[in-house]
Amino acid sequence: MERNYRCKLGEIDLIAREGGYLVFVEVKYRTDEHAGYGFESVDVKKQRRIVRAASWYLYEKHVREDQSCRFDVISFLGEKITLVRDAFQT
Repeated sequence: MERNYRCKLGEIDLIAREGGYLVFVEVKYRTDEHAGYGFESVDVKKQRRIVRAASWYLYEKHVREDQSCRFDVISFLGEKITLVRDAFQT
């Protein structure tokens, strides 16, 4: 639906729909295979920023209050893609 959504409260890399969910996705690119999956950089502070930006998006776009949402993290290392659905809770 959107990519690189920016507002005064933060940024969201991707916004998509999957089934009945509105999905806010944080994308991480890794260059070193031994550096972990990149998810560790999505700490509590980053999660809060993403949640605030998602809340603003919902307000700005007049999304129904009962819309189910989730937060995913996807990591790229060359051809390898790792997706963690529902990576953190609000």
